[in-house]
Amino acid sequence: MKYCSTCGHPVEQRIPEGDNRHRYVCVSCETIHYQNPRIIAGTVPVWEGKILLCKRAIEPRYGYWTLPAGFMENAETTIEAAARETREEALAEVDIHGLFSIIDVPHINQVHMFYRATLIEGRFGAGEESLESRLFAVEDIPWNEISFPTVRKTLELFLEDMKAENYQVHLKDIRRPMSASGKA
Repeated sequence: MKYCSTCGHPVEQRIPEGDNRHRYVCVSCETIHYQNPRIIAGTVPVWEGKILLCKRAIEPRYGYWTLPAGFMENAETTIEAAARETREEALAEVDIHGLFSIIDVPHINQVHMFYRATLIEGRFGAGEESLESRLFAVEDIPWNEISFPTVRKTLELFLEDMKAENYQVHLKDIRRPMSASGKA
């Protein structure tokens, strides 16, 4: 960030009085510009024991398989965001059964939330951000072509719960791997 969205003057990074973190602060009007994590909301849509995955038609990870999910918009709930993203990416309407996983990804300032869901009447397709969508039996999930660590972790947890016939809410985090120097 270089300029204040309130007055257009330059900003600088400093710790504002009463705070404990560096923030962008306008040098003219003193507006503090907070930057907070972004929420990704999606579903684990199931139909007759199979899981719906979408092949990404956008970067990052073009051509890789993912659960239908995306950035939450203002003025919507996480459930509304998850349902909207499923509709946009998989042309699918779903019954949402409850929160399944919350995965913090602090090194990219994101929180990923996935809900358990059932396809309504088994209908789906490929939206603008998907090359295709497909129902996968557990044994056919393309593990080497999964788009993101949060999707992989959610699928692994889902399959464990499916096998146990006991769905829980899972709280996890995925942190950036350590470099050879030991720094994150």
